[in-house]
Amino acid sequence: MSILVVGLSTRAIAESAVRGGHQIVTLDYFGDRDQAALTENLSLKRHFQSPYSAGALLQASRQLSCQSVVYISNLENHPEVVDRLAQQRVLLGNPAAVLRRVRDWRALRAFCRWSGISFPTTLLQGEETEADRGELWLIKPIRGGGGHGIRQWSGEPLDAAPFLQRFVPGQPASAAFVADGQRCVVLGLTEQLIGKHELGASGFAWCGNILPLSLPVQQRAAVLRRVELIANRLTHNFGLRGANGIDLVISDHLDVHLIEVNPRYTASMELIERAYGINIFSLHLEAVAGQLPVWNLANRIDGTWHGKGIVYARQSVTTPNTDGWLNNNRRDIPFGGDVIDAGHPICTVLAEGPDRAGCWKQLIDAAESVRQEVGDRLES
Repeated sequence: MSILVVGLSTRAIAESAVRGGHQIVTLDYFGDRDQAALTENLSLKRHFQSPYSAGALLQASRQLSCQSVVYISNLENHPEVVDRLAQQRVLLGNPAAVLRRVRDWRALRAFCRWSGISFPTTLLQGEETEADRGELWLIKPIRGGGGHGIRQWSGEPLDAAPFLQRFVPGQPASAAFVADGQRCVVLGLTEQLIGKHELGASGFAWCGNILPLSLPVQQRAAVLRRVELIANRLTHNFGLRGANGIDLVISDHLDVHLIEVNPRYTASMELIERAYGINIFSLHLEAVAGQLPVWNLANRIDGTWHGKGIVYARQSVTTPNTDGWLNNNRRDIPFGGDVIDAGHPICTVLAEGPDRAGCWKQLIDAAESVRQEVGDRLES
């Protein structure tokens, strides 16, 4: 049975699916070179000359006859599209009804208050007068993703699109888990790389992950237990299924604050596969069917550090011949001659190191190597 995998960028989940022996067809925006070599791929950019939108993905999907569908980012923000994708297919993931609840900031806020989950004060349109001007507030898009569109609030009234969230200082992190609708198993914790100028990012833009999450040895177990508690409460209340992720901030006092729920495959899962030798696409399908793995993350914290970085162009560049890029631990590889505008991703780089510092240095060096090859020499 062929499975349609659809979303903004499907390369990482496609690697997992192919590695797990699953027959898939992918539909995304970028149509990266390494993905085209993996499996059948349709690209909005390359095959349809279309800008990205959830509606464009839906329209293109009508050309594909797969019997089932898995969606990824950012279709969790478009439950109406997920509903229509699933009209003639078996949906392997959270249904639209779940998305409408868990991606509803008012509903998530209310549940966190009721259940005791630490969640930053979140204010919607008409509530901004409640914001304490002595604190730092972030204005965020209702249907956001990847940190794009987030900025510091300067006191202006909100319209229907954005909301406010109180800034919580600490370590940005993410947790990945699989769920069966009632229970879940946390597979990994990673550091989120946010706005790193070494990778060409700025502000609050997500630009990669490092695994494991760097924590004091004596506090790891307590933080993991808190993350597991949050994930299980969210799973039980919202009926989450399959692979899911949550964005977190770990404060200096090691308090765990929930920032956002991502009810689909997440970018950090690629590192979890590399580090722990599991197949997340297979685990996703099994969890949707009600079967959770026997897994204890507490026993897998130590070992080699793994990182991925998204290298953003600092100026408009044209890519050279990219024949050897896959062997240089690069992914999401453009074709030779592609024009990449400033602020857009060139590719993903992967790295390993004996510790966090070593892994980060490898990522920086790998990003600089990419820049040299594409002639992205603009000073940061």
